[in-house]
Amino acid sequence: MDLNYSPEDQKFQLEVREFLANEYPADLQKKVANGTKLVKEDYVRWQKILAKKGWVAPGWPEEFGGPGWTPVQKYIFDEECGLVNSLRTVAFGLVMLAPVLMKFGTEEQREKYLGDIYNSDVWWCQGYSEPNAGSDLASLQTKAIKDESGENYIVNGTKIWTTQGHYADMMFALVRTSQEDKKQKGISFLLIDMNTPGITVDPIVTVDGMHVVNQVFLEDVKVPVENLVGTEGLGWTIAKSLLMHERTYIAQVPRSKKQIERLKKIATKEQYNGKPLIEDPAFKAKISAVEIELMALEMTNLRVLSKLASGDAPGAESSLLKVKGTEVQQSITALLMEAVGYFGFPYSKEVMLNDWQDEAIGPEEAAVLAPHYFDWRKSSIYGGSNEIQKNIMAKAVLGL
Repeated sequence: MDLNYSPEDQKFQLEVREFLANEYPADLQKKVANGTKLVKEDYVRWQKILAKKGWVAPGWPEEFGGPGWTPVQKYIFDEECGLVNSLRTVAFGLVMLAPVLMKFGTEEQREKYLGDIYNSDVWWCQGYSEPNAGSDLASLQTKAIKDESGENYIVNGTKIWTTQGHYADMMFALVRTSQEDKKQKGISFLLIDMNTPGITVDPIVTVDGMHVVNQVFLEDVKVPVENLVGTEGLGWTIAKSLLMHERTYIAQVPRSKKQIERLKKIATKEQYNGKPLIEDPAFKAKISAVEIELMALEMTNLRVLSKLASGDAPGAESSLLKVKGTEVQQSITALLMEAVGYFGFPYSKEVMLNDWQDEAIGPEEAAVLAPHYFDWRKSSIYGGSNEIQKNIMAKAVLGL
């Protein structure tokens, strides 16, 4: 890979910077920088601005409305967005479902859903995990059985850790349409309207005090047969394809680079033995170690982007990106806590809310660190736990 920017790439970089400077809302930038609560309207507002520019779906082919960027241009865009604390686009529709519909969906399904996904007019959530089927996803028990007319599936079961489910208009879900043969072969991929009678969404408040995930109950939910993507029994194949895109998305290299920048600023202000913490050899070595890991991760990310540009789906590299990306994220949050010392101990969930007005204990940056530190512990679990990803890599790369 040639990582030197061509004159055209440099021109594009300036275009992205100018766009972000003029169009990215200052209030959203402040919320992301401060680590305070974001709501659906924040994401929709920014995604509609990107859609108007034609930049909301960098990974989509041009025939479906993508910008036709090269891997380097995608990298530049992500990098510049990270530098200004831009919101990330919500992955479920744009990054995860859309490629599935492009590859496995019917022409009618693409026409019906892709436009609304692109314009953020329909909000999607993911119905994968269940209370007894997390890392062992193939053990899911939510059932979809055709009614007497053969025109509808009747769905019964429950999904858990459903991110943004309380906001969602639609869910893409894995359901069991057959109990025969190998358990993976009985799984199908279904699109479910969240306003259908029989669906209940119960909130799950996480350790940082935020309501982001939910448990969704489905009781005799009627879903038209035309909402099946692919054929019955193809769900496991589709799920694996979708998860590769999700795991690549989870790596968040530009965001981690921005967090390291934040870490260095805090370490420059904090004192240790009468000197800035950043000058302490032991702490500096810890920062350097994380930066080295992040540089290696970035190179792998670029290789995956190059592979995607040639039309290939990400393979075992997506698992590597997920594992290393989340390990780096967790290491940075731990170093941020270490940098502020005992000022990181106070743990108040209220600091995540936009109307929090109390005086911070110690450095202003310290207030949100504990909630974020604990919340980021989940990153090595969602999207397929890191232990499972290591098994995938061992089989795919090492042949074990």
